[in-house]
Amino acid sequence: MKIQAGCDIQLSAPSPAPLVAMLRPRSGAAQWIISERYAFEPFVQAVEYVDSFGNLCQRMTAPAGSFRIHTEVLMEVSEAIAVDPGGGPTPIEDLPDYALQFLLPSRYCPSDTLENVARDVVSGAKPGYDQVDAIREFIRRNIEYRSGSSNGSTSAVDTLRDKAGVCRDFSHVGLSLCRALRIPARMVVGYLLGLKPMDLHAWFEAFVGGRWYAFDATQPEPRGGRIPIAYGRDAADVALITELGPLKTDSMHVWVREVESAGLAG
Repeated sequence: MKIQAGCDIQLSAPSPAPLVAMLRPRSGAAQWIISERYAFEPFVQAVEYVDSFGNLCQRMTAPAGSFRIHTEVLMEVSEAIAVDPGGGPTPIEDLPDYALQFLLPSRYCPSDTLENVARDVVSGAKPGYDQVDAIREFIRRNIEYRSGSSNGSTSAVDTLRDKAGVCRDFSHVGLSLCRALRIPARMVVGYLLGLKPMDLHAWFEAFVGGRWYAFDATQPEPRGGRIPIAYGRDAADVALITELGPLKTDSMHVWVREVESAGLAG
């Protein structure tokens, strides 16, 4: 299926402000870029690099005053995400090197303190994919999706205690409980077709059965129509705008829609 997605971000700064943006998806096994547009208003010079997680990052300095970043992409994506009920775990000694970092605790995911919770959540589930799906279902049933219930310092432990959060908080809980069971798990930020209310979205992936599988506790069933933009250990690694100066985000508009023919809308 073809999906057009994009966002329009309005920023402002009292003086020139360095920033790193992470707004460009990459082509891969489950998605392919057909066309892309990325614009700054006013125009500034930018340098692109690939970070340690493989994300495309754009480094620039926003001018004083108003600054707009507009990005949109047309992609061919999978209509359904892969699932593997009953699939077994990947032994740690067989994990690829790059997956090992996703076994470790991180800023918002203190997995080393949650093993007992994780064992209770997956009690009776077959090791591997079914354990991760039990974690996803536990989050969906026990944590309320509530806008404004968390902030930039909320950890997975806070979300489990408060029993409320938004998509990033749901993901942090999933990441923490997976890692507590020695299952590599990484955070994903991107677009999801049909998300309500529409915004950029977060979910998590777990490495079981020799590959990554997507899990989204905000949805009642597995859904395709996704465009991952960034991967990381938690929200600290996948910020779409990292402000390195006196920069304010004034507004952000996000859209995702299915299209029948190639070409970006004007």
